[in-house]
Amino acid sequence: MANYLNQHFTGERALFQTKDAYIQDCLFDDGESPLKESGDLDVVHSTFGWKYPLWYGKDINVIECSFLPTSRAGVWYTKDITFTHCAFQGPKFLRKCENVTLKDTEFTDAEETLWWNKGVKISDASVVNGPYFCQGSKNVEIDHLDLQGNYAFDGCKDVTIRDSVLRTKDAFWNCKRVRVENCYIEGEYFGWNSEDITLIHCEIRSHQGFCYMKNVKLVDCRIVDTDLAFEYCENIDAEVVTEIDSIKNPISGRIVCKGVKEIIRDDDSLDHSKTEIVIHE
Repeated sequence: MANYLNQHFTGERALFQTKDAYIQDCLFDDGESPLKESGDLDVVHSTFGWKYPLWYGKDINVIECSFLPTSRAGVWYTKDITFTHCAFQGPKFLRKCENVTLKDTEFTDAEETLWWNKGVKISDASVVNGPYFCQGSKNVEIDHLDLQGNYAFDGCKDVTIRDSVLRTKDAFWNCKRVRVENCYIEGEYFGWNSEDITLIHCEIRSHQGFCYMKNVKLVDCRIVDTDLAFEYCENIDAEVVTEIDSIKNPISGRIVCKGVKEIIRDDDSLDHSKTEIVIHE
C-alpha cells in the first residue's frame, strides 16, 4: 500500500488512477480531478479545494475530510464509497453513484446533491440548502436526517426514513414504495403523484398534502395545519390522531381521525361513497 502523508497536491489529475493507497493530512487544490479513476483508498483528515475530486472511483473510505465550496460536483460515477465525519460545502455532490454510505456528515450547500444514485445509506446527517435532495435515487435508507430544502426525494423508489426532521416543500413527489417512521415533516403539497407510501408515528404539516396519490397508509400520525388534504387520492388507509383542517374530494379509502373542520365534496364525477371518513373521540 502506498502512503501519502502531509502533502499538498496541485494540478489536474494529481493522483490519477491511484490504487491501494492511504492518504492522510493532505490538501488537494488548484487542479481538477485529483483522484479520478482511483480505488481501494483510505482518505483521512484531508481537504479538497477543487472540482471533481472523486470521479469514477471504487472502494473508497473517506474519514474526517472537508470538501470546500470550490470542490463542487465532487463525487460522481463512483461505487462503494463511505464518508464518516465529513463536511461538504459545495453543491452537486454524489451523482450517479452506487452503494454510498454517509455517517455523521454535514452538507452546508446541498444544492442538486445526491441525484440518481443506487443504494444510499445515511445516518446522522445535517443538510442545509438542499433543493431536490436525493432526486431520482433508489434503495435509500436514512436514520436521523435533519433536512432543509424543498422538493426533496422527487422521483425516488424504495426509500425508508426514520427519526428525521424534514422541512421541505413538495417532498416525495413521483415516488414509489416509501416508508417513513417517527419523523416530523413540514412543507406544502406533500407526496403528490406517488404510490405505496406509508407513514408511521409521524407529524405532517402540509397545505394541500396527500393529493393525487395511490395506496397511501398512515398509522398513528398527526396531521396539523393541513388543509385540502387527500384530493384525488385513492385507496387511502389513514389513522390520524388529530383533527384535520379540511379534506377535499378523495377518490377511495378510509380516513379515521379525531375530527374534520371541513369536508369538501364538489366533484360530481366521483363516487363519494367509496371513501369512508370516521370521526373518533
